[in-house]
Amino acid sequence: MTIHNDIPETDPLEMDKIIIDNSPIVLFRRMAGDDPKLIYVSENIRNFGYAAEEFLRGDISLKDIIHPDDIDRVGNEIQGYVDKNIETYSQKYRILSRDGQIRWVADQTSVIRDKNGVPQFHQGVLGDITERKIAETAMARSEEKYRRIVSTTAQGFFLVGEQMGISDVNDTFCRLLGYTRDELLGKAPHELATPEFSRFIQGNRERLMKHEPKETEGEFLTRDGRRVPVLLHSNPLTDDNDDFMGIMLFVTDMTEHKKAMALAGEVQKNLMPQAQPVISGFDIAGKSQPCDEIGGDYFDFIYQGKTQRSVGVVIGDVTGHGLDAALFMTTARGFLRMRATQSGSAAQVITDMNQHLSKDVLESGRFMTLFFICLEPDSNSLQWVRAGHDPAMVYDPGTDTFETLMGRGTALGVDGQFTYTEQTYKTLTQGKIIALATDGTWEATDPRGTMFGKDRLRKAIRQNADKDARSIVDAVFTDIRNFTASRKPLDDITLVIIRRV
Repeated sequence: MTIHNDIPETDPLEMDKIIIDNSPIVLFRRMAGDDPKLIYVSENIRNFGYAAEEFLRGDISLKDIIHPDDIDRVGNEIQGYVDKNIETYSQKYRILSRDGQIRWVADQTSVIRDKNGVPQFHQGVLGDITERKIAETAMARSEEKYRRIVSTTAQGFFLVGEQMGISDVNDTFCRLLGYTRDELLGKAPHELATPEFSRFIQGNRERLMKHEPKETEGEFLTRDGRRVPVLLHSNPLTDDNDDFMGIMLFVTDMTEHKKAMALAGEVQKNLMPQAQPVISGFDIAGKSQPCDEIGGDYFDFIYQGKTQRSVGVVIGDVTGHGLDAALFMTTARGFLRMRATQSGSAAQVITDMNQHLSKDVLESGRFMTLFFICLEPDSNSLQWVRAGHDPAMVYDPGTDTFETLMGRGTALGVDGQFTYTEQTYKTLTQGKIIALATDGTWEATDPRGTMFGKDRLRKAIRQNADKDARSIVDAVFTDIRNFTASRKPLDDITLVIIRRV
């Protein structure tokens, strides 16, 4: 079978010409030596608004279309390549199109020699790289803007990669720790941290390197060993293709803030009871440990009424923790102390307190849970009011059983019109123990995230039931500290123990 090909034959040279003319790449050849006249330029020079014939006739030269600011540089570069006998060289420069537009080109030139090695021609290709240069310029400007922001910010800054090595750092961070830039590059953040913070970083590396913004508090060590408390704001850094490049960390020096918070913490600490209350028939002790310098937990012992014989034992927990929670707590403490010295039942005291606080926190969304117990000397009964707080526990060593003091009542600050009711417990016999606590007590977690729980709290009370109130409180806090491996608590922890003696 004979196959007939109906496609007309095409001259290979003509085919090459068609390909070149439709290509964005311009071919050229010019004479070597002192007269660099173009002897060939491809027709597609028209892409820049010129005709090939103009160059071949000598009406216009390549030098005529190079941007004036680039002429000397291009000429000096070419001369340097010639002097060094470089066979192939590359250049990037600007040319002016016929309509005055500035176009960037990449010039790849080779030297053609005769059989004696004498340069005869310089020939090569010109490619239009204008769009690429525009993108590179925009990227460079963006990088410069980023660099100026990073270098001039009052916050410290460093960048870490997947392997946790520091790949960039600003002067502020260098000054903060007393190191040079070269000394910090390549180091891992945990190498600069205090032992406690170093263990945290290494133990939580996977979580810290997740590609999401987060905040972390810790302490770095300066070159001379001084501790610097810091707040780290971390954000992932990605390139134009959304590929992960590293984690940016902005470092806030918390030294002055911590000093102020420590002072506020001392003030708050002085507002807590400084001594155990003296009331016949009862042994009472309490302790509060804030998770920050100041907290939102509260306990107090208040001598009530005109005779000052009965004692009010109160525990409270403001939503959140920190400065705003502490201010709310201080306000609540002040009003409760003032109101408790006046006449009225425990229910009336808490009702009035709620009305007062509801006005103060109307727009804030804050509220406070509270449990208030009223004790009379040598009495086997007590009255209590529950305002949204966890029920008190009552342990009877004689029967080895626990009861709970329940009661209806919403948290303070939620409903200013709510009327609280008073409950009575009538079998507070000798040896019984009442435990009041905030939720941070049983929600304390070990390194694996397991909560301490109410069962462990009950066990600690049971095992120390033959001790005085202070010893029971201390024993519970010791158990929590051992359980959590001395980790910083995530919430305030407060416990009050009342023993009927």
